[in-house]
Amino acid sequence: MAMKDYTIRRGVDYRVYESEPLTFYAKCTQYRSGCDWLIRVSMISRKYCWVIRRYNGIHTCTRATISQDHSKLDSNTIAEAIKPLVEADSSLKVKSVITEVQSKFNYTISYRKAWLAKQNSVEKIFGGWKASYEALPIWFEAMCHKEPSAVVHFETMPAYQVAVSQDGNNNIVPIAFAIVEEETSDAWHFFLSNLQQHVVTRDSVGLISHRHESINAAVTRSNGAWPPPKAFHMFCIRHIESNFLRKFKAPYLQKFVVNIGYLRTVCEYEVCHQRLREWDEAYTNYLNRIPRKQYALAFDGGYRWSHMTTNLVECINSVLKGACNLPITALVKATFYRVNELFTQKRAEMEARINAGHIFF
Repeated sequence: MAMKDYTIRRGVDYRVYESEPLTFYAKCTQYRSGCDWLIRVSMISRKYCWVIRRYNGIHTCTRATISQDHSKLDSNTIAEAIKPLVEADSSLKVKSVITEVQSKFNYTISYRKAWLAKQNSVEKIFGGWKASYEALPIWFEAMCHKEPSAVVHFETMPAYQVAVSQDGNNNIVPIAFAIVEEETSDAWHFFLSNLQQHVVTRDSVGLISHRHESINAAVTRSNGAWPPPKAFHMFCIRHIESNFLRKFKAPYLQKFVVNIGYLRTVCEYEVCHQRLREWDEAYTNYLNRIPRKQYALAFDGGYRWSHMTTNLVECINSVLKGACNLPITALVKATFYRVNELFTQKRAEMEARINAGHIFF
């Protein structure tokens, strides 16, 4: 690493003639052609240090061309250089890696080399990707031993989905996580089945999601676990609005469509629905294909508790920022520890309120 760092900063290069655990011998790429630079070093095992045995001065060569990259500036070297950045933020963008290399080494590397360097750095910090899958069951066992009430279910099928609720004081409470290969009907069925078995233990629960076909298919094949009166499946109004705008290219109706969902009385809803129909009957025909109780507050029966979007999940996604870029076991650990920290904080807040004499109904 010291050799590479020196060479990169000087803008010169060398060729390795011998590289063994105890010896290293290299010469300038222009040796005997304008430069006599060479170095031979060996390891003193008992002192665990390298000793320079032979060294021919400084480089006297000049590079024929000015390059934007350097052969010794490989992904492994870059990975070591950016480790502090990746440790601080594992979601570090590849463009930021390129910028950091430009600042530190004065070279512009390719996007691919920067991406490989970041992956290399993540592996150095959090462990290998394949080995992480092997370590996951062991970590699950340790987690459940420490926290017996925790529920873990995994299948050998290699995306991040989160279920979030809110308590009476409007605190956001993450209640279940699933890591799946991709957003498919099978993946959602896996998630919803475990959610219903281990979390949803009472009837009249509101389930708010976007209108992804895989979610609808998973709810349909749930063998009676999610239809009323056990649960009420409703849609995010922002997702409906987004699909509406994508279909009709009418940005001036963006707020209007959202407001229809938020109206609390049937009378108000009918007035706005009629107004939308007067603009274009195709607009209301589109909305009419969605059951009103699944997107309009006026018809939801109170099961939304005034929540019209999936914004609660987005809040938790910000708490878990960067975790989904990690190897599987590091991802699970990060999720567990961050959520544990959240619950510890909320518990302290509740105990302080109780000790202060607050009464909860």
